[in-house]
Amino acid sequence: MFRFFLTAAALVAPLSAAAAETVRFIACPIYRDADSGKKSGCWLSDDPATGVRYDVSLSPHKPDWNYAVMVEGIVTAAPTTPCGGVVLDAVRTSRLYDTPCTRHMLPAEGFPGRRFVLPKRNITPSSVARPVPPGPYAERVFPVYFEFGNDFLIYQYGDYLIEQAGNWINAAHPKKLIVTGFAAMQPEVISGRAMAEPAELAAQRAETIAETLRRMMPGMPIETAADTSGSATQDKDADGLSDQSRRRVEIRALF
Repeated sequence: MFRFFLTAAALVAPLSAAAAETVRFIACPIYRDADSGKKSGCWLSDDPATGVRYDVSLSPHKPDWNYAVMVEGIVTAAPTTPCGGVVLDAVRTSRLYDTPCTRHMLPAEGFPGRRFVLPKRNITPSSVARPVPPGPYAERVFPVYFEFGNDFLIYQYGDYLIEQAGNWINAAHPKKLIVTGFAAMQPEVISGRAMAEPAELAAQRAETIAETLRRMMPGMPIETAADTSGSATQDKDADGLSDQSRRRVEIRALF
């Protein structure tokens, strides 16, 4: 079980732009009970190597305070800390269900929290007509991303990416789709732990997305494949996090 590292560095203001970097670590999440309206509480996590407290609230998939999280994020030069930690944006928090944590909640302690706004990737209500994606249509690849070690679609992230792909595919009418799952099998040491995904997760991810597409597009020919190379992508929806991009499915439309 993880211990919390509460040092003077843990309460510092955000780092300067010159110090901006990508961080990866494993730690228990902390919830701050701030109140600036609905959903304004904060998720924080302390890097065990440095003691620096990071604000991970902007992750599209939230922590579960019963379990540790693998944090991956880019340090920003944000001038304020509404939650009491160095802001990570972009950021991902992968829940590690094999590592239990003691629930840890902090009072507001003068921090206002973050006023809720809709995430930048947000599905509009089904009653709203979707614009038809413009042509011309040619072979195209749509990625969908996952938490570490998981093949579940991420609410308001994975489903948004699936909808974007589906809207285009329905307009383009490709002959078939090839759905390829990727897994990050190469071990990497993070906070003293060797982290690697199992090879079979690539195929499981592919089947998760293929089944979703079959239900959305009955009759569309769909093939699945698996790739365990751990290759990264520069797609904008990975938000510059190359390690996040290794955990993906690619939907390839062929004509």
